[in-house]
Amino acid sequence: MVEINALFFAFLAVYLLRSVTQIYLHRLNLSYLRQHGTSLPEIFQDTIDPKKLKKISLYNIDSQNFAMVTHLFHQGVFLAILLSGFLPWLVKTITLWGYGPIVEGLIFFAVLFIIGNLLRIPFDLYENFVVEERYGFNVMTFKIWVLDLLKGIAIAIILGGLLLWLLLTLVVSIEDLWWVWAWVLMSGFEVLVLWLYPVLIAPLFNKFEPIQNESLEQQIKTLMDKVGLRMGGLFRMDAGKRSKHTNAYVTGLGRTKRIVLFDTLLSAHTGEEILAILSHEIGHWKKRHVLKQIILVELLSLAIFYGVAKFLNWALVYRTFGFSEPIFYVGLFLAGVFLSLLSYFGQPMESAILRKFEREADDFVLGLMRTANPLCSALKRLASDNLANLTPHPLYAWFYYSHPPLTERIARLEKEKNNGSQNF
Repeated sequence: MVEINALFFAFLAVYLLRSVTQIYLHRLNLSYLRQHGTSLPEIFQDTIDPKKLKKISLYNIDSQNFAMVTHLFHQGVFLAILLSGFLPWLVKTITLWGYGPIVEGLIFFAVLFIIGNLLRIPFDLYENFVVEERYGFNVMTFKIWVLDLLKGIAIAIILGGLLLWLLLTLVVSIEDLWWVWAWVLMSGFEVLVLWLYPVLIAPLFNKFEPIQNESLEQQIKTLMDKVGLRMGGLFRMDAGKRSKHTNAYVTGLGRTKRIVLFDTLLSAHTGEEILAILSHEIGHWKKRHVLKQIILVELLSLAIFYGVAKFLNWALVYRTFGFSEPIFYVGLFLAGVFLSLLSYFGQPMESAILRKFEREADDFVLGLMRTANPLCSALKRLASDNLANLTPHPLYAWFYYSHPPLTERIARLEKEKNNGSQNF
């Protein structure tokens, strides 16, 4: 059983503080939505009618309430697993089989992976086939949902299992400097996945085809030539077989770098709006946002691996959670638990960096197209089609939003448009 000590109380306090913070921000945001969500911001007067505005409020209330219940349930179950003595019992049972520390570690994480996925299934089903379907977004069949689940599990087992095996092997084989090689391994793995994802993983879930509109394709090629950007391709993704949400993104590295447009986006937007959305995605590449994120993540990862190496030798943390002696794979798991708590409270910093990148990409669109009209029109349509919250609480947006709130974002674009394009 757990040992009641100062570390136990500190951990429990921070764990509960996270939940309290989540509940506070959630209630604050919904209260703000109920108070201001009935008044349509002026910039959306030409796009959203009162009926759609009411639907936006109802969707955000339902989806955010369900998300909050999901988070709290999983956190409660996870805390029970940590404090109930289940983990020491699991390790004791695995150790009796005598497979050795690496295989024991793989079994330990596999059991937790199975438990996590079993708990996730009913919530995923309810989200897709009740909440999303209630508001007309879900078009996924149960068969597609099951296939997606099985594919995701298979990928996690193959890639995650291989990575975990290599990591455990490094910890066992190299004593003092395992964390350096683990960082090299993880960094290389992340870059490899980023490179392979567009051509190996994503096609397992969706079809990617060239855009059929020759006129639009030519306009896009002209745009790409104008900015001097070479891509691995421009593709239409059949997102519409799962959801009516619209989106676009840039993915890949080097020769696998490509722009992907949802078929739902292509059918809902004008050619000018699509070019504006593409210009925004191109802006991320021209401003080297992906590279900057990779560098920041890898530098942070190096510091984290060093910290984890020290953490594994901290006998008190093992005793606190019911273990009589240090067990390295348990230490890795507990390090992940502590890091997840710290990363939550670091969320505002990450959000601020990403919002800065988004504003820079918007500025790139203004400089390239010399007008804000197409991007503003596209953002308004995206807000309407996706039932986006038009009035998030400023504190909630500051904490969580990776993009500036749409009302603020469009107002800024229109202000810059009125100031002229000479600043870009």
